[in-house]
Amino acid sequence: MTLLARPRASCNLAVMTSETSTSPAPAVLLVEDDGELRTEMAAYLASNGYVVHEAGDAAAARHALAEHSVQAIVLDVNLPGEDGLSLCRALSDQPGPPILMLSALGEAVDRILGLELGADDYVVKPITPRELLARVRALLRRRSTQAVAAPHNSYRFAGFRLDLAARQLLAPNGMALLLTPGELSILTALLDRPQAVVPREDLMRLLRGEGAEALGRSVDLHISRLRRKIQDQTDDEIIRTYRGVGYTLNARVVVE
Repeated sequence: MTLLARPRASCNLAVMTSETSTSPAPAVLLVEDDGELRTEMAAYLASNGYVVHEAGDAAAARHALAEHSVQAIVLDVNLPGEDGLSLCRALSDQPGPPILMLSALGEAVDRILGLELGADDYVVKPITPRELLARVRALLRRRSTQAVAAPHNSYRFAGFRLDLAARQLLAPNGMALLLTPGELSILTALLDRPQAVVPREDLMRLLRGEGAEALGRSVDLHISRLRRKIQDQTDDEIIRTYRGVGYTLNARVVVE
């Protein structure tokens, strides 16, 4: 099943919002080299109240990000020139919007690689308009939930300090460790329940949102990356795994 045909947008920036809306429409950057497919996806998202910025390659995507503030990125893997995986890795190394990767490659290793490089979700083409919309909504809902659930500014634990606004983890030696949105979601959930076992299913819901299909190993991959970043800076076992149950943050936590 492929994307349904929709009326083509008359310009690169598609905006369709209700006249009665009182808040800015969320903006999405859509990076896809297939022009026809990109137009169809952009039109469907726009018809559901999103501002859509389009890009056909990595260079255009970088330019769009420099010019516009976006709340989510839909990124195709197979781009001309610099591919989507390379762009994903570069974007995830700095604070920024969550990334939904699209690819015709459905092998488990391809999905794992995408998540390892910092993607927050990975979908195999073809994707229906409804699923695309659901995935984007899930990413934005998770980001909004983080903002509402964390009125405080930071956490301190085992010599580390997590700055929520900067999405940055400061190591005991002062080194700044940047976190992807998925890593931030998981670490915050563990910090909110220190020394308690947080069920794997709870973390999976954080990563994928309600109604979206969960990739089985996504939680494990995010935990692995997060644990590696932390363990490179300390000898203590901060994140413990309870196989088949969940994960625990083994440290005293101070909320600021």
